[in-house]
Amino acid sequence: MVKSVVFAVPGDLATPTGGYAYDRRIITELATLGWDVEVLDLGDGFPYPSAAEHMAATARLTALTTEQPIVIDGLAFGALPDAAKALHATHQAVALVHHPLALETGLSDEEAAGLRISERVALSFARHVVATSAATARLLVSDFEVLPEHVTVVRPGTDRVTIAARDAGSNVSLLSVGSVVPRKGYDVLAAALAKLSDLPWHATIVGDRTRSPETARALDAEIVRLGLVERVSFKGALAPEGLAACYAAADLFVLPSRFEGYGMAYAEAIAHGLPVIGTTAGAIPETVPASAGVLIPQDDVDALAAVLRKLIENPQERRCLAQGACAAAAHFPSWEMQAALFGNLLENLA
Repeated sequence: MVKSVVFAVPGDLATPTGGYAYDRRIITELATLGWDVEVLDLGDGFPYPSAAEHMAATARLTALTTEQPIVIDGLAFGALPDAAKALHATHQAVALVHHPLALETGLSDEEAAGLRISERVALSFARHVVATSAATARLLVSDFEVLPEHVTVVRPGTDRVTIAARDAGSNVSLLSVGSVVPRKGYDVLAAALAKLSDLPWHATIVGDRTRSPETARALDAEIVRLGLVERVSFKGALAPEGLAACYAAADLFVLPSRFEGYGMAYAEAIAHGLPVIGTTAGAIPETVPASAGVLIPQDDVDALAAVLRKLIENPQERRCLAQGACAAAAHFPSWEMQAALFGNLLENLA
């Protein structure tokens, strides 16, 4: 008997974010494992769909047959409580939560409250919930009233890569990967880098600059104001091959994110043998072991500058953390393993 599943995603599956990357890889690996996977586009506008977008997405979901499970990406699911309620009695709807919508940085109190209520209601109608980290699962239980037995953690997988030999030259190459949005903390990074003008470094920021144009403009202006134009480069979103080349060319990964539901960029950096500087926000401490990186409180410019200074000035400390990263990466699950977990969950729903 053919195993089948519908993956419902908002908009373009090729969107360059960690959440969409997770969806793409799980879909690909499930197909490799023998699943018949249908991808359903729920339309644009999420998590703030217009009335027309909301109605169209609900119609697409409720028109699906009841025989196969439906995995609905959390970017849309949390904004569709009415659709979740309509599906509850007849369909096997699984919510895939990368991180709660209300925890996106930059929301007003009113926006955050509205998203929190909407997602809590939607999750109450899910047949099951998949979280991408244990930290996110705990949040869903504590803050969104999801029953513990209704949540399964399926972490992202990590590709095995050939780790490049790095020459400990005089100029340290810093790398940040993530969309230019408030949550990633690039403003904190810029402020910290401005304190290190006496050191030899160059920073490269790789990530989509179109998701929050106002954030990109503000960061550009801050880079100019701080005199960092010659020392910070932007590459926009890159294809996997280009991104892998950036990891291979870097000496140190740094991303002062304000929240992560898992933090795929941190895991990818570790898989490439890079020492990591991150924050203690969200699931990052579960993703980055102490042997591979240094974590600081979010929004702490002075702490970030101090750690950057220490690691830029001390190649031996970078090498030690790089060795820890290589050791940690060997224990990261593969995408095939994680897709098998996902598939087992879907089979058990039946």
